[in-house]
Amino acid sequence: MADTNIISELESKLGYKRVNFYEKSDEATIKAAYDYAPGYMKYLDAAKTEREAITVSIAMAEAEGYIPYTFGMPLTAGGKYYYNNRGRNLYLFRIGSEPINNGMRIIASHVDVPRIDVKQCPLYEDGGMAFFKTHYYGGIRKYQWVTIPLALHGVVVKADGTVVNVCIGEDPSDPVIYINDLLPHLGRDQSSRPLGSAIPAESLNLLMGTRPCPSGEGGNAIRLNVLSILNEKYGITEEDFLSADLSAVPAVKARDVGLDRSLIGAYGHDDRVCAYPSMTALFGTDDSAHTAIVILADKEEIGSEGNTGLKCDLLIDLMEEITKAMGGHFNTVKINSKCLSSDVSACFDPNFPEVFERRNASMLNCGVAMSKYTGSGGKSGTNDAPAEFIAWIRKIMAEAGVIWQTGELGKTDVGGGGTVAKFIANHNIETVDLGVPVIAMHAPYEIVSKADLYTAHQAFEAFLKA
Repeated sequence: MADTNIISELESKLGYKRVNFYEKSDEATIKAAYDYAPGYMKYLDAAKTEREAITVSIAMAEAEGYIPYTFGMPLTAGGKYYYNNRGRNLYLFRIGSEPINNGMRIIASHVDVPRIDVKQCPLYEDGGMAFFKTHYYGGIRKYQWVTIPLALHGVVVKADGTVVNVCIGEDPSDPVIYINDLLPHLGRDQSSRPLGSAIPAESLNLLMGTRPCPSGEGGNAIRLNVLSILNEKYGITEEDFLSADLSAVPAVKARDVGLDRSLIGAYGHDDRVCAYPSMTALFGTDDSAHTAIVILADKEEIGSEGNTGLKCDLLIDLMEEITKAMGGHFNTVKINSKCLSSDVSACFDPNFPEVFERRNASMLNCGVAMSKYTGSGGKSGTNDAPAEFIAWIRKIMAEAGVIWQTGELGKTDVGGGGTVAKFIANHNIETVDLGVPVIAMHAPYEIVSKADLYTAHQAFEAFLKA
């Protein structure tokens, strides 16, 4: 029989075991994680759309001394700036004291979230009810969005350019909106269909009202009453929907989950659970010598398309402007820069173990998770980070005492997904994914661990200082 002491010693010396935050951390660190969470929860409640997230983030940055940047303006070491791209995409950057040719530290998150968007010609009346037609945004499971309270957020831009902000359903005195579903007594056929087709996209119609306008008769009295209410409150007409960005989002608040309050339930963890700690890490590392950029991107959920997504050249344009202002060589700066694509990871769920490969799945309370690659199948559509960069990350995490883990999205041929990592890596910038594990990703109400959230903040600080 083998000597158990020798086996234990060899395991300790040679083996690898992921670490649980609560087993490794002292009471002061655990308290710090719990104390960090309320600020994040407040951020979530104020930032239900990407526009709102950018507005709240700018306010946070200005409180830390960041000022607006315009292309061509002079930059100075120690200066703190932000570039607001069309109200939907934000670049926060701080100029370091070291030569710019040493490269930049970049953390890229996204603040767009799966939701239900309102179509351009949305309002109609049928069966004694008025509805808005919708087009869902991002990868949702449609059955999760019916029969829950929803709020209407967004902007309406009038023909004269006037921007009207809309928010209905968040104040306790507000009404909410709703998507109907069948009663079980009549849903036998629906229940026999696959989940993906049981709720057709064109049935995701928002219930807006049932009361006709005063003295109203005919087929449009309810529709006209809804228009009258919107006109009285916001001064808009039906034609104004043509130039509107309106979305239905869950009318819920972030809450502690679990009797031990160790979890946070909320709408929008993916990816604001990475966006928020990336900002707090930037604000907490003013003593770093490196030039640092934090990106809050739009359109990640639909492939990073458009001029507010990370396929746009804006990141490279901005880096080039910073390099020029600080007297550097742009190609040298790119090759010496390092980036964390801070997007969420799928968290192992013991209720659905069949879709995870447990040895390589992110586990709850085991820290922020690094994904060397994402994609699908044979690593299709991914940035596969090199071992040298992973080793560098390992070193800085160890030196900073950060609890972290590795993880994949799921079993190899079960599904897949991507992040912004490949778009940044394509510019010859070393990039890897590092983010918080999420339970029920893309659901109207997702779950994360306070411990994992806090370790993300610690990891981003370590990266910016290294």
